[in-house]
Amino acid sequence: MCGIVGYIGYNDSKEILLKGLEKLEYRGYDSAGIAVINNEGVHVFKEKGRIVDLRAAVDTNVEASTGIGHTRWATHGVPSKTNSHPHQSASGRFTLVHNGVIENYDLLKREYLQNVSMKSETDTEIIVQLVELFANDGLSTEEAFRKTLTLLHGSYALALIDNQDQETIYVAKNKSPLLVGLGFGFNVVASDAMAMLQVTDKYVELMDKEMVIVKKDEVTIQNLDGEVINREPYTAELDASDIEKGTYPHYMLKEIDEQPAVMRKIIQNYQDQNGELKIDANIVSAMNDADRIYIVAAGTSYHSGLVGKQFIEEMAQIPVEVHISSEFGYNMPLLSKKPLFIFLSQSGETADSRQVLVQVKEMGHKSLTITNVPGSTLSREADYTLLLHAGPEIAVASTKAYTAQLAVLAILAEVTGKSRGLELSFSLIQELGIVANAMDVLCDSKEEFEAIAREYLATTRNCFFIGRGIDYYVGLEGALKLKEISYIQAEGFAGGELKHGTIALIEDGTPIIALATQGFVNLSIRGNVKEVVARGANPCIISMEGLNMDEDRFVIPEVHQTLTPLISVVPMQLISYYAALHRDCDVDKPRNLAKSVTVE
Repeated sequence: MCGIVGYIGYNDSKEILLKGLEKLEYRGYDSAGIAVINNEGVHVFKEKGRIVDLRAAVDTNVEASTGIGHTRWATHGVPSKTNSHPHQSASGRFTLVHNGVIENYDLLKREYLQNVSMKSETDTEIIVQLVELFANDGLSTEEAFRKTLTLLHGSYALALIDNQDQETIYVAKNKSPLLVGLGFGFNVVASDAMAMLQVTDKYVELMDKEMVIVKKDEVTIQNLDGEVINREPYTAELDASDIEKGTYPHYMLKEIDEQPAVMRKIIQNYQDQNGELKIDANIVSAMNDADRIYIVAAGTSYHSGLVGKQFIEEMAQIPVEVHISSEFGYNMPLLSKKPLFIFLSQSGETADSRQVLVQVKEMGHKSLTITNVPGSTLSREADYTLLLHAGPEIAVASTKAYTAQLAVLAILAEVTGKSRGLELSFSLIQELGIVANAMDVLCDSKEEFEAIAREYLATTRNCFFIGRGIDYYVGLEGALKLKEISYIQAEGFAGGELKHGTIALIEDGTPIIALATQGFVNLSIRGNVKEVVARGANPCIISMEGLNMDEDRFVIPEVHQTLTPLISVVPMQLISYYAALHRDCDVDKPRNLAKSVTVE
């Protein structure tokens, strides 16, 4: 959530900053702003709302070759122009943007800034006011910035400019992601490489509690003691065309349609020359050494972890627990003697998961990150990484990353099981290929899913998803997709739990989406459907070919029963998409949500 960009060079910075912020819109935000500096001083433009509103506020006559920009997702203070970034010090000398949360901001305010009148309700303003306070005491900007950093507790990614120095952007990072991009005669700052892919693909990773002096022809990384750190840049392996919508009206629809190709790419990347599935031998060894696997994740990744638990236990015969990262970090259960932690995260920057990883490392336990973003924080800091190879996912509602996580977890489970002398009764490579083909069929059935959305969800205020076994986990994900982009109050329930309280919520016409892809509970879930129909519900049964009955609303192509979550979720995604579309919601950027949750 939130995004930072910065540019220092010879070209006018305004359009570069605005385009960079547009590339970060997917992260979620409620306001945006830029600050540029020239011989006349610092010019700040900011607005509540979208980047298009900010564009309208920017004075096109102002030219400046140094600037910083920000998209804000409110944590301290309501969304407003006043609370939006950049923030300035009392005299206007210093201007700063910030991602993260300063936990001790109130203490710092009372201890150092009682005589300073604050303009905003944010924790961020404390930082820029402290820099000015220390500069007024005679410290250089670099010294004042460093002293301020030593006082901050919490997470931050910062970019600071001084109106007495057009030639420098001061940058720092702790817990929140931030990169410095390198160019010829210019350098940039970005929360995400794709923000500045328009100008460079060369980036330097920043580590926690590092400070960087960025000039147009020089970048100096230091620790908080002032010691210089040398680090080689890397090339961001992103294709600019991957982060464009092309002919699609929304990123979400594009990313749903990309899922068959992602499946095939995963098969290709996790296959050896003999056509066998492969996983790094060190990872397989860590799996085999563990007496229990702990999957830690949030949101959609948590739902994929629930399915992954079933894959690992079934294929590798290793016990698995799945935990919500924000709960696990503060209420850690009694651990087994030899645990292995698997962190699932599309972005690799999920703050709740990272704070668990930090604790796990301190305890000396091994960790594996499964992520879509190489070089991300969770990837760098875990012992091992498996990549999803799904390509950039821009829409806030995750689709292809979810199915990619399932595929990679299945491969991990199969390879581990094989190393333990366990053989599947089916070829996972072959079945994943069948899954990809089935996804193609479903993606070509958009008109039918649009009709379902129109029939069941156009005016409803709530919707329930039910399933048994692994279908229950997919129902949880279906409910999350629907609620986050259409704002329909949607919940997923285990079919057998209806009679234990949930059935009291059923009213005349309540839409119930029921999944029936598992043969051993097919009749049971259909019995649950009859229970809700008897109380007035409007059922929509989505079944798998071979288990279907006359009353079913849609039948998905047959795949191996173990892998049905990979395709049964596609109807959930498309139904949610069309429900949001018909309710005139912002599909790619739903209200109040962020793509990368980089604060706890």
